[in-house]
Amino acid sequence: MRSFRLVIIESPYRGACYEELEANITYARACMHDALMRREAPYASHLLYTQQGVLDDKDPVDRELGISAGLAWGEHANATAVYVDRGIFAGMVLGITRARESGRPVEYRSLYGNSLPTQDPN
Repeated sequence: MRSFRLVIIESPYRGACYEELEANITYARACMHDALMRREAPYASHLLYTQQGVLDDKDPVDRELGISAGLAWGEHANATAVYVDRGIFAGMVLGITRARESGRPVEYRSLYGNSLPTQDPN
């Protein structure tokens, strides 16, 4: 059996309203599915740490803690997959920057065939 690549998922999480947040969560789950279908072992800290009873994404201290913990996992990943269909936001740019600084490949992806960035958004 072929081994899985370890991949950090970057996709939007926060939303301006509840509906946007829910749409971002649904999208992130679809990104996880896409990565699994590519025989990757995806990790999306924004889906894990924001669950009720873990961390509160609206609390700046909790948010920073979650982002830092997610970035720590990146030290073990083979690549960072940035899903761009819903845009690239500040938290994602931080993940892209950290991947580049660590020498980890950054792959831009679309679930819906949208055009991909030709350069990093920072």
